[in-house]
Amino acid sequence: MNLSASPLESGPLLRRSLFLVILVMLALGNLFILFRGLNSPHAMDQAQIAREIARGNGFTTKFIRPLDYLKNTEYQQSVIPYTGYHDTYHSPLNPLLNAVIFKMIGADNFVRWEMSSKEIVFPLDRVVAAISTVCFLLSIGVTYLLIVRIFDPKIAGVTAVLMLFCETFWNYSLSGLPQMFMLLLFTCGIYFAYRAIEDSSEGRTPLSSAIIAGVFFTLLSMTHYLTIWIALGYIIFAAIAFRPRGVVGITILVTLIIPSVFVMLRNYDISGTPFGTAFYNLYNGIGSGNENFALRSSVPPDLINRGFFLTILRSILVQTTDIIPFLGGIVVAPLFFLSLLHSFKTPSIATFRWALLCMFGISALGLAFFGVSSENLDPNQTHLLFAPVMTAYGLAFVSILWVKLPIVINAPIIRNLHHVIIIIICALPLILSLPHKVRLGLYRKDIGGLPNWPPYYAPVHNLGLNKLLNDSQICVTDQPWATAWYADRISIWLPTTAKDFIKYQMIADDLDTPIAGILISPSSHGSDNIAKVVIEYKDFSSLILEGQVLSATDNETLSITKEDSKIKEIMVRYPYRYPLILKEMIYYSDRDLKNPEEKN
Repeated sequence: MNLSASPLESGPLLRRSLFLVILVMLALGNLFILFRGLNSPHAMDQAQIAREIARGNGFTTKFIRPLDYLKNTEYQQSVIPYTGYHDTYHSPLNPLLNAVIFKMIGADNFVRWEMSSKEIVFPLDRVVAAISTVCFLLSIGVTYLLIVRIFDPKIAGVTAVLMLFCETFWNYSLSGLPQMFMLLLFTCGIYFAYRAIEDSSEGRTPLSSAIIAGVFFTLLSMTHYLTIWIALGYIIFAAIAFRPRGVVGITILVTLIIPSVFVMLRNYDISGTPFGTAFYNLYNGIGSGNENFALRSSVPPDLINRGFFLTILRSILVQTTDIIPFLGGIVVAPLFFLSLLHSFKTPSIATFRWALLCMFGISALGLAFFGVSSENLDPNQTHLLFAPVMTAYGLAFVSILWVKLPIVINAPIIRNLHHVIIIIICALPLILSLPHKVRLGLYRKDIGGLPNWPPYYAPVHNLGLNKLLNDSQICVTDQPWATAWYADRISIWLPTTAKDFIKYQMIADDLDTPIAGILISPSSHGSDNIAKVVIEYKDFSSLILEGQVLSATDNETLSITKEDSKIKEIMVRYPYRYPLILKEMIYYSDRDLKNPEEKN
């Protein structure tokens, strides 16, 4: 037998086996040792919506945004119950995916998944992160198949390794945000887009592959509304590049419009606008980052001001200067733009670059309006989806230049040295952070890991607030997404003015769903400096800062809220102050909780 001709050569087999071992170790380690719970408001919000879907309640939410509620009641011309409140903020596909898994494992039963007294990480957090992680691992596989088709197994393998050791990808996987599901759909979409380009360059009809790609881009747009810009970029390219010109583009556009119409009709029926509450995401961009403030207000600030064009320009510049963080910190990915200057001999490889550039460019324009930052776990981050395929083009470009160097020509042994250097540079952030994370995880392995504190501490909601409120009672808080997810209770986002608070309180009383208390957490007082906290929380600034004052003075009887005339009427109703975690998390109740008979 000729062993050298065996398809199972020892070298590739060993490398693939090592890759799979590391992949499994990283996945299990991140989910069971390093995991600290969800740490994104959007992820928690989508998770609690998914639980409502699994219960058969449809796209309803227990997170009430004041502005959203006000606009919906104005449109409906009637008071809307807080129970069974319809959500129009999030795209539907990721909550649907989570809802299917939740139903399968019985997560729609809150009691079944209630935390034990020894746990400080919510068990369902791990389930949400596991779903996202599986999507990430599947996207690595699809990316490998795509890059093998475009270039060769070597570049595909290095790209897969860079994805595996990319700390940003793992951070999004464990956050519960839909980015990894989006990455899987996007990679499947561009896989079929490349096949369509191959068919077109070889004289075959690209219609079937192009439409399949369009279906994946449609699913992508149903996972995050901002990815519609990516779909539009693909439609523009398809309309120009594929023959018969315009037919393919129009077909894909129709494919995109059909599900979008159903979503917009539902939103219009609820809110009177086809874009629902998602419209206010514009406050992150042209609204100068005031989305949270706008959604907590009854009168939001002006969306478009005199600095409109400067805001757009600033956002474009941020996307340009921070391109490496936007592409996952993979330093070779931005070299994709330099590869546009190289004339690849294979027509499909050369043409595919322009398809990616068109999608990326249109997406960047959309993000200039809606806002995006290179900060950790920005929910509007869609540039990350392009990182793997751009990495492959960057690697190809570097390889072309590398093999032409005289030192490489004279020493073939270093022909692949540049791949090793790139992998080491890109993997360093993950490798350097692992020892500290492992020490923390192993130190408290008896309780399932450390929480993301501050600002989140699941037991306060799950074992505390959930027991303090009954099914008909509501909580007002500065982290309503956490209360809705961990406590499974209806929560209203703390409004900006006392007048609005009293209005929502009266509505709650009339609906027999009274507000039983106010929960203040580091989500507000730990979010920024005191000056910005005062601007953000206006009438409730004293309430937000009271815990910090108590910590500074060590005076348990001191209460600055009683001296604040703006909220004096409110605090008369909620006079009982209960520090839940030192002075960092305080619950203000309408009854004496030391007397259980007081609870209705």
